[in-house]
Amino acid sequence: MNAKQILLIFAAGVLVLSSCCNNGSLNSTKASLKTESDTACYYLGFLYGGGMAQTGLKEPNMAAIIAGMNSAIQKTDTIDQYTVQMFLGQYFEKLAQKQGEENRIKGEKFLAENRTKEGVDTLTDGIQYKVLVAGDGQKPAETDVVKVHYKGTLIDGTEFDASKGEPVEFPLNQVIPGWTKAISQMPVGSKWIIYIPSELAYGTRGAGQAIGPNETLIFEVELLEIVPQEAAQAAN
Repeated sequence: MNAKQILLIFAAGVLVLSSCCNNGSLNSTKASLKTESDTACYYLGFLYGGGMAQTGLKEPNMAAIIAGMNSAIQKTDTIDQYTVQMFLGQYFEKLAQKQGEENRIKGEKFLAENRTKEGVDTLTDGIQYKVLVAGDGQKPAETDVVKVHYKGTLIDGTEFDASKGEPVEFPLNQVIPGWTKAISQMPVGSKWIIYIPSELAYGTRGAGQAIGPNETLIFEVELLEIVPQEAAQAAN
């Protein structure tokens, strides 16, 4: 999240305070919603809180946040946007780097321990896999379109994506490198658990709020079929 996005979140917070003044606890998650204005205030606060969660602040100082918003509303302090953007940009970049380093270390430790477990094998580039069902079909080429069921989790078990019961089709050369390399080694009919190092997943950039920088990813993948070129072209 960049400094401009942080400022938008801050502006939303100002709206919350300017339109909804009350003396509730800073840590309260309940409020009396008797009017439409009350509900609007709660929703604005909810959006503001969601935005704050995306910044990576694990324990935000709510008193400081409220003080900053009150200062803006009451015009008791003047801070130019450039100063705010520069500070926040540098601060959140440091947070992201710190989180990325922590994730990298955790991922490397996880993979080092995981490779010693029964049934886990290693492909090139450090991709690990465990065969749940051994298929006997053709292996897809990296240029093929494949149809799969899948579920993706972080190493702590948090699910971030899944096919949700409906198979998904995609060109194998248009996904993260770990998927391309691993699935091209799966015979059709196979079901594997794939453990992908961060550099073959989303790397230092992560992916949205769900996948942080340098996250090692785990996918359970069932390769249903290689989609014939004619059908793939028709679908596109």
